[in-house]
Amino acid sequence: MGFDLVKNWLSYEQAAELLKVSKGKVARLVEDKFLFSVRLDKEPMIPAEIIMDGEPLPSIRGTLIVLEDSGFDSKEAAEWMFEYQEELDETPLQSLVRGRKSAVRRIAQSLAI
Repeated sequence: MGFDLVKNWLSYEQAAELLKVSKGKVARLVEDKFLFSVRLDKEPMIPAEIIMDGEPLPSIRGTLIVLEDSGFDSKEAAEWMFEYQEELDETPLQSLVRGRKSAVRRIAQSLAI
């Protein structure tokens, strides 16, 4: 999987510090799709780039919901965010960080199974 593209992973504790919230609140943000995590060595980790200026990247939640509506479970949705997409010429996560939300969601919607 393309998780090797992530330069910096955050534990829930580290994400809580950046967001100035409790670890429990970070877990709720993941559950409510404002953030997502990936299990690395049995530990849920959050890609640092989805936290910008002390806030979750706003386009993450809607994109995860579109993917879920397309039939992805949370693990598959997280993996898709790191898969190179020829139409974007980068990964969906890279595009979201660059503000290309519409292009990413258009592709996500086309994946409905």
